[in-house]
Amino acid sequence: MRPSAYQLGLIFVTGSAIAWSLAGLFTRVIPQDNWTILAWRGIFGSLGIATVMAFTEHGRFWASFRDMGRAGWLFVGISALGMVFFISALKETTVAHVAVIYATIPFVAAILGWFVLGERSTWSAVLASIAAAIGVSLMVGFSVEGTVFGDVLAFGMTLCMAVLMIIVRRSPDVSVMPAACLSALFSSLVCWPLGNPLGVTANDLMLIALFGILVSAVGLALFTLGAKLLPPIETALIGSLDAPLAPFWVWLVFNEVPSMSTVFGGSIVFAAVIVHVISGASRKAKARRLVQQNNVS
Repeated sequence: MRPSAYQLGLIFVTGSAIAWSLAGLFTRVIPQDNWTILAWRGIFGSLGIATVMAFTEHGRFWASFRDMGRAGWLFVGISALGMVFFISALKETTVAHVAVIYATIPFVAAILGWFVLGERSTWSAVLASIAAAIGVSLMVGFSVEGTVFGDVLAFGMTLCMAVLMIIVRRSPDVSVMPAACLSALFSSLVCWPLGNPLGVTANDLMLIALFGILVSAVGLALFTLGAKLLPPIETALIGSLDAPLAPFWVWLVFNEVPSMSTVFGGSIVFAAVIVHVISGASRKAKARRLVQQNNVS
C-alpha cells in the first residue's frame, strides 16, 4: 500500500528535522577549527544542493541562478553569515544553548516583521515572545554551561535566519535552493584562507563531507518537498523537532547532560513556540470558517 501525499509530507519533514539536528553532533565530533570545518562543509554542501537541483529544476538549473535577483543575492550573504555564527556558536557554547536560543526564531521574525513590513503582532504572539525571552534569560543567566560569547553567536545566527524569513516574505519569488547553494559556496571561499583546509585527515574530510551533504543538501531537499505536502502548522511543529533532538544526539554520544536551568528555560521556550504556532493555526481555521459561512450565506 503506497503512502498518501500527507504521509509522505510527514516523512519528509521529519527526515529534514532529524538531518538538521545532527549539525551539533558533527561539530563536536570533527576535531578541526571553525574556519576549516566551514571551508570544506561549504564545498560539500553546495555540491550536494547542486546535485539535488539538477534532478528537480527540470532543465532550469543555470536559469535558476541567473533569475535570483537582488533579494536572492542578499539571501546568499545573510545565509553565509548565519552559518559562520552557527558553527562558531556550536564550538563556543553547548548544543542545548544553541538549540534553545534558535527556538526563539518565530518571535525574532515577528519583531522584524513589525519593524520592516509593518505586520502587527497579535497579543498571543507578544505574550509568547515575553515567555520565550524569560526562558532564554533563565537558561543563560543561571546556567554554568557554555559561554556568554557563544550564546551571543547563537543569537546572531538566529537573527540572520529571521532576516532570511523576512526576505522570503517580502520577495516570495526568491528561489531558496540556488541561494542556499551559492551561500554554502560563498562561505567556503571566505573561510578557506582563515583555516587549514589542506591539513585535515582523510577521516575528518569524510565526516565533513557527511556534514555538508546530509545536513545541508538532504535536510533542505526533504524540507522543501515535505512543506509542499503538509499544512504550514504541521510543517512548523514537526520542523521544530530539530531543537530538542540536537542536544539529545550530543548527550547520546558525549554524555553532555544539560543543566537544570537549561532544561527549565528551554522548556519555557519550547512551550511558548508550540502555543504560538497552535494559536496561530486556530485563528486561521476560524477565519476560513467565517469566509466559508459568508460564501454560503
